Amino acid sequence: MKTEIKRRDFVTKCFKAGVTGCVLLYSNSKNIPWDLINPVNPKTIKSVLKISLFLLLLITTSIGYSQTNHPEPLTLKIGSKAPDFSLPGIDGKTYTLKSFEKASVLVIVFSCNHCPTAQAYEDRIIAIEKNYRSKGVSLVMISPNSTTALNYSELGYTDKGDSFEEMKLRSKDKGFTFPYLYDGDNQKCALAYGPVATPHCFVFDKNRVLCYAGRVDGSEKPGTGNGEDLKNAIDEVLAGKPVTTPTTKVFGCSIKWSWKGEYTQKLYKQWAELPVTLEDIDINGIKELVKNSSSGKLRLINIWATWCGPCVTEFPDLVIIDRMYRERKFEFITISADKGAKKQDVLAFLKQHEASNKNYIFNKDDVYQMIEAIDPEWKGGLPYTMVIEPGGNIIYRKQDIIDPAQMKKLIVDDKFIGRYY
Repeated sequence: MKTEIKRRDFVTKCFKAGVTGCVLLYSNSKNIPWDLINPVNPKTIKSVLKISLFLLLLITTSIGYSQTNHPEPLTLKIGSKAPDFSLPGIDGKTYTLKSFEKASVLVIVFSCNHCPTAQAYEDRIIAIEKNYRSKGVSLVMISPNSTTALNYSELGYTDKGDSFEEMKLRSKDKGFTFPYLYDGDNQKCALAYGPVATPHCFVFDKNRVLCYAGRVDGSEKPGTGNGEDLKNAIDEVLAGKPVTTPTTKVFGCSIKWSWKGEYTQKLYKQWAELPVTLEDIDINGIKELVKNSSSGKLRLINIWATWCGPCVTEFPDLVIIDRMYRERKFEFITISADKGAKKQDVLAFLKQHEASNKNYIFNKDDVYQMIEAIDPEWKGGLPYTMVIEPGGNIIYRKQDIIDPAQMKKLIVDDKFIGRYY
């Protein structure tokens, strides 16, 4: 008679028997007949290992498919009825199709905070909503992106990500006069409509039949277009006419579907493996950093120390800022005010925070020389942060902790960086 063993005993017996492949079977079985895998039977062990290997390959293949080969959702076809939705707005209300039942024309724009193309079209979308509101047109903007699939490297053209709280801030900054809804948690609405990129516009008639799906216009750079494609579609729908060009291609940032989070994790792992270094720097070296005469980059310099509580508190935010903008004309540099004897402690801290930017430690213990070399206006308190444009123009200096949101906005709005391509 076969002896049934409990799951918690199975792993122990497998390892004692040397059958490590049995662990896979353990994870998928409630009770295992131990006599089938008794180590006195080599043939049985070989069979179990084969099955275990097969299960491992099956699991790996399934995971790989779901994350990297997930089919893109289909875009809603012209003539289709508008799928209903129930989404939270930044104003605290919940919106459905019924919320816009009085509108003769409903315009749904899938857009977001972070995308440079989306940002380039914001003013045009605001103007269109304002000009058509009195004509019975309702416009609503929906952010479809999953925050788990959006990584820091994709935030190089913005000061805000696509979270619900950041949507509120962006709306306030731009003065949105239309509902701004969040679909990033389960993306049910985006899956039903199938936007390709941000922004992607959908225009529905009074019966909520789709009449137009496509771009705002064909000129991304602000000031070069007036939303012609979207306005023409709205005008024709208002007039009861078929839209001359019912579909157009769209250009912009791809939708951050939740299953694309695999790339984000891979990227963060690569960043974590980058080398972290710490070099000595003297007075002349510091003066050259502040001059910023040859880098061609906006330079963020932070002076800090391991014994400085506020320095340690703000450091993770500075690393995030570096990861956001490091692919732009931007560089982050740290200068440690620790004593030279503490160099290894400084390096250990930098490695802990994966600070793969340029890091220096002043090579003398006379910090007053360092203070004068960095900035005569600096009183000597830590942390001290400066932002310096190419050519040495200091646009920001602060003694004490920075405001990360303010710093990001300062960086992205600087003429050497910018929000658009």
